[in-house]
Amino acid sequence: MGRILAIDYGLKRTGIAVTDELQIIASGLTTVTTKTLLLFLKDYMISEKVDLILVGEPKQMDNTASESEVYILPFIKQLEKEFPKTPILRIDERFTSKMAFQTMIDSGLKKKQRQNKALVDEISATLILQSYLYNKPVL
Repeated sequence: MGRILAIDYGLKRTGIAVTDELQIIASGLTTVTTKTLLLFLKDYMISEKVDLILVGEPKQMDNTASESEVYILPFIKQLEKEFPKTPILRIDERFTSKMAFQTMIDSGLKKKQRQNKALVDEISATLILQSYLYNKPVL
């Protein structure tokens, strides 16, 4: 069984999280600059088997697409072209940044550490992945 990889796409930085091989535990992997994201994913998927890619889907409170969706859709097209055999799912990512920040507070990180936006992006990707794992049907 391969890993599930989750992406919290941003214009500058993108947070990435993965599961273990048994697809039980979600862990933050890293945050990369969005310019280097595809190269990072190519390298990662050479060394690790990935069964599924999750991409955060930002939505407004009224369930309409967020303005950042116009940047995410072309990225998904690139993913589909680069990894045609790997399924891609969209996962609602509303409130993940706020939840990530709260997680940092709850875990006792100091104010200076909580200002690390790369860490917020990585935790957000982990929350997207945890949401999928929690809600996926048990086979």
